[in-house]
Amino acid sequence: MLVKVVLVDVNPQMVAAWRTTFEENPEVEIVQGSMLEQPVSAWVSPTNSGGSMDGGLDAVIKKHLGQSIETAVQKEIARLYHGKMPVGHATCVPTGRPQPRYLISTPTMTQSSEDISDTMNVALACAAAFQAVHIQNAREPGGIRSVALPGLGANTGKVPVEICADLMWTGYNLFREQEFHDFDEMRLALEEQLGDLGPTSSQVKPMKKSAAPKKGNGSAAPPAPKQTDVDFDDAE
Repeated sequence: MLVKVVLVDVNPQMVAAWRTTFEENPEVEIVQGSMLEQPVSAWVSPTNSGGSMDGGLDAVIKKHLGQSIETAVQKEIARLYHGKMPVGHATCVPTGRPQPRYLISTPTMTQSSEDISDTMNVALACAAAFQAVHIQNAREPGGIRSVALPGLGANTGKVPVEICADLMWTGYNLFREQEFHDFDEMRLALEEQLGDLGPTSSQVKPMKKSAAPKKGNGSAAPPAPKQTDVDFDDAE
């Protein structure tokens, strides 16, 4: 399945960090601007475990799409997670609009305004967002052909932009190379690269991109991964 990936943020420092970290990934489009201006199939928004869209990009998206989007997200969290979605998981709900067709919500933190700078939550959230793309496209082939992500945790979560970019690169690289049956399998593959993430990854120090193993370096990998292509065409 061909999926175009767009990284977008209003913060020029976040954009500069992405350009450095993703310099060997020209297939990834990097934009300084608003998520609301991205004509893609799905927007990704960092949220909290309860799906309360009361701050940051979540609040901006709720204002744009209307209160019904928060209701839909929270209803899905209630259905799948009994009201509290763990970090490392994500939901994908229809917006009722042609663009974006879907909103992917992935928690970077448990509560609102939580400092996650000493965690691996960004990598977990990013990988989970991409896993949600795989799940939706398995359910509806071609449903998501392009996806836009912001700097996860770099604002409210207080994650330095350089570390955010490195951890998002790890999540993207996992998406580019493999597909998983579920979020638990995805987490295991991420732990093979970053080490034990613990119950909530709350005590794990971030790792720079250079320390994360790349394909072909002899590191262990999950058995029989599927190959995922990335679309080099413009976002739809």
